[in-house]
Amino acid sequence: MFGFVDFVRNNLLLFVVALVSGGMLLWPLVRRTTGGPWVNTTQATQLINRDDALVIDVREPGEYATGHVLGAKNLPLARLAAPAGELAKRKDRPVIVYCDGGERSAKAMAALKKQGYTRVANLSGGIGAWQQAGLPVEK
Repeated sequence: MFGFVDFVRNNLLLFVVALVSGGMLLWPLVRRTTGGPWVNTTQATQLINRDDALVIDVREPGEYATGHVLGAKNLPLARLAAPAGELAKRKDRPVIVYCDGGERSAKAMAALKKQGYTRVANLSGGIGAWQQAGLPVEK
C-alpha cells in the first residue's frame, strides 16, 4: 500500500495529466447529453420534409445573414422569451433549433420547453454540420 502512495507522490504530474486528458475525452459525451434531444442533419431533413418541422436559427441577425438553413426563421436567443406569429401557433409541431456551437441552441431548447413546446430538437453540429453535409443554405 505504501509503495502505491509513494509511486503516486513521485509521479503526481503524470497522474494530473492522465486525469485532465481523460476529462477532455469525456467532455464531448457529457456535453452531448445536455441540451438534448439532438438530431443529426439526416434526421433534421426528415423532420422538415415529413413532419413540417419549424427550423429556428437562434444566432444574431448578422450571423444569420451570412448563411442559414433554407427556410429557417431567425429568432435570436435574447428575443426567444416572447415568441410570436408562426412559432406560437402550434406547440406540438416539431421545432429544430440551431446555432454555431450548440450553447445558444441548448438554452433556446430549454426556453421553448418551458413555454410548452413538446417536440424540440437541437441540430447536432449546428450550421457547420448542415453546410458540411452539403445541404441547402440561403443568404
